[in-house]
Amino acid sequence: MATDGYEQQKYQVTLKQLPPRPYRRIIEIGCAEGVFTGALAAAYPDAEITGVDVSERALARARARVPENGRVRFVHADFLTHRCEPRHDLVFCSETLYYLGRHERLRRASAQLSDLLTADGVLVAVHPWPEAARLHGYLDAHGTLARISDEVYEIPPRPFAVTVWSPKG
Repeated sequence: MATDGYEQQKYQVTLKQLPPRPYRRIIEIGCAEGVFTGALAAAYPDAEITGVDVSERALARARARVPENGRVRFVHADFLTHRCEPRHDLVFCSETLYYLGRHERLRRASAQLSDLLTADGVLVAVHPWPEAARLHGYLDAHGTLARISDEVYEIPPRPFAVTVWSPKG
């Protein structure tokens, strides 16, 4: 993922979808080996960034790629059962929801993601298209989030959607 052109392009267009403003607390759910976490650390040098993943092996690689310091840390946890600390102004969930299962598990994930946000926070989900329509629909259905933008990118070898929400209110 660190050198794949498709992944690098996906990271770039994802970051371009963000509302332009400073972000102080960022969490990436399903950070895997930390490639995007590193991009976030570079893009937001003043932010506190937390990467969360269920795979300790992936997190070991993430820690080697992006060393933990006072600003970047990694947490080994199952997102559906672990209560992450709330109050993030930027939450990422990229190519993770389809691993969680169906229906009730996706509803629970939507609630967890929503609960992480500050009142003016931003949630970004990135998933393959057209599967993203179904997965992101669970976030829409949760009722606490308002969709800000939704873009489908027809980039070979796999189209994907980047959808951005903020809390209703």
